[in-house]
Amino acid sequence: MPDYSPLKAKFGDCCLFNEPAENFTTYRAGGRAEVIVKPACKEDLLWLFSWCRTNSAPLLVLGRGSNVLISDKGLPGVAVLTERLSAISISGGTVTAQAGVLWDEVARLTAENGLAGFEKTSGIPGSVGGAVRMNAGAFGQETFDRLASIEAFDAAGNTVKLLKRDIKFGYRRAEGLEGLILLSAVFELHAGEKPSLIQDRSCVLAAREARQPLDFPSAGSVFKRPPGDYASRLIDAAGLKGCKVGGAEVSAKHAGFIINSGGATASDIYALMGEVRARVKEKTGVELELEQILLGEF
Repeated sequence: MPDYSPLKAKFGDCCLFNEPAENFTTYRAGGRAEVIVKPACKEDLLWLFSWCRTNSAPLLVLGRGSNVLISDKGLPGVAVLTERLSAISISGGTVTAQAGVLWDEVARLTAENGLAGFEKTSGIPGSVGGAVRMNAGAFGQETFDRLASIEAFDAAGNTVKLLKRDIKFGYRRAEGLEGLILLSAVFELHAGEKPSLIQDRSCVLAAREARQPLDFPSAGSVFKRPPGDYASRLIDAAGLKGCKVGGAEVSAKHAGFIINSGGATASDIYALMGEVRARVKEKTGVELELEQILLGEF
């Protein structure tokens, strides 16, 4: 096991040992991360990447801790939270955002600057890095609709730039990014009517509040949308709203969400995911595919 004391010496309070996942994931559940580091800049991240490679320490970029479920057995090695990589700039129709910028901040700033294309993605949880990795979207708009390029580190620690055309992408997927550590993304948007964009954003946020269980910890939509249907409809039709395993519950407000209704373990959530998949398959023949990412040993 590596000696992680040099990380504490470099990052100080932004390096945490044995941190429970309830403190850094939106599910508020799961085991402890061996080491959490919060780099403040590209140079910090490169230093950390090089240190982990030299010391054979596992490195995982967690972003803002949304869309993931961490095992109760915990997470070995170094996990990176990107909350301090939060710079964003707008020049004309070009938006440049570091990987740790909250996606909703992109949606807010572009709408308020009269730039159309992301207003309907308002309220999506997580970071720019996470949104790019899964081509996050809502209400007919997706991250890759306006993506121009990304900047990342490759496995050798070199900075690489990929244009949108270099990346194969589709519904909730972006291929070929697995070996990269995303640093920032550039988006190209077109001019729109500011009042209309702000109104659209407000309507989307109101719709989310009305339909989604935002008052409980969750990680958003658990399953991808099946072709020609909705996971939430299939789950509801299978009579699974309110179904519970321990503290994990299929939301009565929106069947596409599993919520931590209080004291849920990652094992509870994982078991409920399996129960939902099995019962939907039994009732409809549809095999639901996870949208959320499982980390650690289940």
